[in-house]
Order: sequence, then structure tokens, then C-alpha cells
Amino acid sequence: MPKTYRVCIIGRTGRGNYGHNLDTAWRTHPRAEIVGVADDNPEGLKKAGERLSVNALYPDYRRMLGELKPDFAVVAPRWTDCHLAMVLAAAEVRASIFMEKPMAPSLVECDRMIDACDRAHVKISVAHNMRTCPIVDYAEQKLKDGLIGDLQEIRGRGKEDRRAGGEDMMVLGTHVFDLMRRFAGDPEWVFGRVCAAGHELRKPDVNPNGAEGLGYLGGDNIAVMYGFPGGLAGYFASKRSSEVSGVRFGVDLYGSKGVMAIRAAHVPEIWISSSTRWAGDAWQRLAIPPGTGPRSEREAYHIMIDDLIDAIEKDREPAAGGRGARWTVEMAMGAYASYKAGARVRLPLAAREHPLSA
Repeated sequence: MPKTYRVCIIGRTGRGNYGHNLDTAWRTHPRAEIVGVADDNPEGLKKAGERLSVNALYPDYRRMLGELKPDFAVVAPRWTDCHLAMVLAAAEVRASIFMEKPMAPSLVECDRMIDACDRAHVKISVAHNMRTCPIVDYAEQKLKDGLIGDLQEIRGRGKEDRRAGGEDMMVLGTHVFDLMRRFAGDPEWVFGRVCAAGHELRKPDVNPNGAEGLGYLGGDNIAVMYGFPGGLAGYFASKRSSEVSGVRFGVDLYGSKGVMAIRAAHVPEIWISSSTRWAGDAWQRLAIPPGTGPRSEREAYHIMIDDLIDAIEKDREPAAGGRGARWTVEMAMGAYASYKAGARVRLPLAAREHPLSA
């Protein structure tokens, strides 16, 4: 019989909660048994216990991990200021980790997480769901088959809602960066511009205590160019405007024979234009083969959990592993580092501290 894995959930009601339902995703997975929940908010802890049908409730996640020693620790809060401490505590008891994105507010913290997990010989997977999405797998294969010809460039946009700019880049931009890397590989350099309220970003514009525990944030208008292997260029932008619906959130892949647009979601939409002029032709939805999931947020998470379990059983890096997630933070930090330097900057960054902290 397939092994059932013991899982502990770490939430933080009012300060990141349980992310995008990371807790209930494990509650419904057939190879997972939730054995404990931790939350320092008493009312939130009680509700989580009821929601997940768990009796072992802890106000202190360190105590929970130490007593229960699970196979997996789910670091569920959206806010990033707690991620490092929670991941280090999980690695200390040799629990593999499934965590909400973004991974961390700085590269220093990303590096520490990966080092701790390597030393403990445990895996870490970050909830960049499109990295394991069969719909995107199919789109990638169609790209390789020449559906839009040779890839010419990639353009990505954040969600550009009320968080447009720096916050958007850190929270939603990580999905876009992960998609860009999926199709283009690891970027070699970055050149960025950051503006705030119509002028170039200045020191007074930097918020050292950004929303959702993100730490240093700045800018409401960010435009970045990335240099990928083989001379391929990629662009990312997030700009505050009157359009806040988020309908452009994702990446557009421009090929010699057309364009493929991927709109980011737990169930992504793929659109195709066959225009070599990149204009004028009607867009059509890419026909996805029947049975190609996911069909829901829960199924998207189950695919990620399946991949993490397989990575443990085969001793490989998860598809949405920590090293890939660190690259998404690297690309965001690179935008700030390049703007600050006023020049193109090589990636990965030599300086690991947050570029806006100095």
C-alpha cells in the first residue's frame, strides 16, 4: 500500500492566515494525514481544528513540530516575515516543507532556507502551481512543436491591482518570473527602472515595512528587462493605473509565427494568435485534451503534493522546489539592484542583502 504521510499545518490567523487554502489542500489528499495544527491566534486555531478535523492543536508551532515530528510541515501563511523561522524549525525535525509563495522577502533568507533543508536532507516545495500544471505542460509541448514558430521574446505582467508596483512584483510577480524561467531558462542579467508617483524612485519612497511582511518595498511603476540564454529577451512590468481587474496577469510568448498568451491562475487559460505581425488576427483558446487537469484549485495543489511526495521517494528536486523559487525572488531583487546601480547587473546577484535596505 502507498505510504500515508503525517502532516503538520502551520497557520497564523490575521497575519497571513493559511495562505490560499494550503491547509484544506492537504486535508483532502489521499496520502496525507494531518496530525497537528499550530496557530498563535486562539480563535483561529480553534476554527482550523474544526475545519481540518484535527484535535492536536498548538499555539506554538515549534512545540508541535518537536512533539509530533511529522513527515511534512505546511508553512501556510501568506505573509513572508515568518517563513524563515518556520522553515528552519521544520528542517530541524527533518520534515519536508510545502510553503506559500513568495518564498521570502530577501535572498539572504532564501539562501538560509535552502542551506538548512540541504543539511537536513529534506525537500522544500513552494506553491508556484503553474510549474506542475499539466495545462501548461501541454502548452509547452505545443510551443516545442512549433505552434508559434521560434520564440522571439517573452513579456510578463503582474496582476496590477491595488498592489501594482513593488508589492505586485513580489507577491504575484513570482508566478510570472517562474513562468518566464520555465520557457527561457535562468536569466543571465537584468536591467530595471523603478518609479514612484511619477518620478524616479528615491530613498523617501522606500517603505521598510511593506505589506504582508514583505519588508523593503518601493515603486508603483516597475519595468524590467532580463537577458536569457541564447540572446532571448524577457520583459516584466507592473504599473498602477485605472485598470485593476488583473486580466493581463501572466506571460505572452512571441514567436516567429504567432503569439501564445498564458493567463495565470490555478486553472490557467491559454490563448493563441497565429498572426506573424502579432496583430490583427482573432485570438482563440488553445484546445486542451480532455482529462487534462487541473479543474480546480484543490486539484492544482494535489498535483503539487503528488510531485513533492514523488521527489522524496525518488530523492530528486521537486518541480516547484526551493531553488527555483529562490530564482523568482532573485529576479525581483535584481530589478531593484539594477535600478539602484543605474546599470545592467549580472544574475545571480553577488550581494544577497535586499538592494533597498542600504
